[in-house]
Amino acid sequence: MAMLDGVRVVSFTHFLQGPSATQMLADLGAQVVKVEPPAGAFERSWSGPDAYLNGESVFFLLGNRNVSSLVVDLKDPEWVDVVLRLLDDADVLIESFRPGVMERLGLGWERLRHRNPRLVYCSLSGYGSDGPYKDRPGQDVLLQSLSGIAAVTGAADGPPTPVGASIVDQHGAVLGAFGILAALHGRERTGRGARVESNLLSAALDLQIEPLSYFLNGFIGRRSNSGVSSPYYKAPYGVFATADGHLTLSLNALDVLAAVFEDDWFRSVGEDSSYQRREDVNERVAKHMGQRSTDEWSVVFSAAGVWFAPVNTYADLVDDPQVQHNKSVIEINHPTAGAVKLLGHPVLYDGQRPGVRDVPPDLGSANRTVLTDLGYDPEDIDRLQAKVGN
Repeated sequence: MAMLDGVRVVSFTHFLQGPSATQMLADLGAQVVKVEPPAGAFERSWSGPDAYLNGESVFFLLGNRNVSSLVVDLKDPEWVDVVLRLLDDADVLIESFRPGVMERLGLGWERLRHRNPRLVYCSLSGYGSDGPYKDRPGQDVLLQSLSGIAAVTGAADGPPTPVGASIVDQHGAVLGAFGILAALHGRERTGRGARVESNLLSAALDLQIEPLSYFLNGFIGRRSNSGVSSPYYKAPYGVFATADGHLTLSLNALDVLAAVFEDDWFRSVGEDSSYQRREDVNERVAKHMGQRSTDEWSVVFSAAGVWFAPVNTYADLVDDPQVQHNKSVIEINHPTAGAVKLLGHPVLYDGQRPGVRDVPPDLGSANRTVLTDLGYDPEDIDRLQAKVGN
């Protein structure tokens, strides 16, 4: 599990995109120092539904395991010098400030690549490092709207509908970690670091590689009147009401539908016309689905090899047999928060999932260790610590 052992990462990240990308690297053994202001990173004092465990933000706990915390004052030249010394021997810098902030702090790419030519410098932003939107706030639901995700989701006569999770933030995190690993691999050949950039707009577009490619090549999709089909897929494709709940159907041939519903009407449509007539197909499927319970249809569909799935709530999800088998949910024991359940690292390596070496850190818990390792004597450490109140 220590595939990135020896890789030293200095993280100037906050909110979700940056910390999540950094946590992926830390899970694999990278030594990550999270640089925080004296008041702590934003996510220490914020949590979406005001979810705190004994005063600890769940939002902070979900994205900062296996890292250490260094409190600095980046407005103080002496502390900036500490950070520069730390970066002189680092492999990766990852930051998620708005474009221009790191340059104003004296920690921009142009300066650092001359000090440390092997440094991989990763910037994660909302829209990119330049361009007309570079100074706009970048946040998940804003990008779902701007990128078209919200506009293609929901019923044809309903409002645009964002997805109910921070999918753009998290995909941006994955792209950031991917870019860092690619640059580290390239450095093995060239001996030189690289500037890696990703942003939420690019992540939102990448999530739509299929529908956007259809659109770009002249195929114009429309949301379904029933609200159950993708703008670009043949019916049935989406959620249908049963007599007592809901089931989701996906990519089933009309012959299969004719058999399970005992209705030859589906064969009369013809596969070649199934996209053009998807509203008719949706209506017919919906009529059949409402006549039996979810459990009854599940038995019928399983026997016939129909592509379907239950519509799980989160409560259903955590009890799902495959989720439990995959051990997707882990539990850590935090000294303040107590028992905390989180999602584990999403990838297996030789059948194993990386574990938790260190729980999300207390603010500034690594200060004295980092300063000592950088060669500061005890008197200087005490003086620097007094400046940041740590």
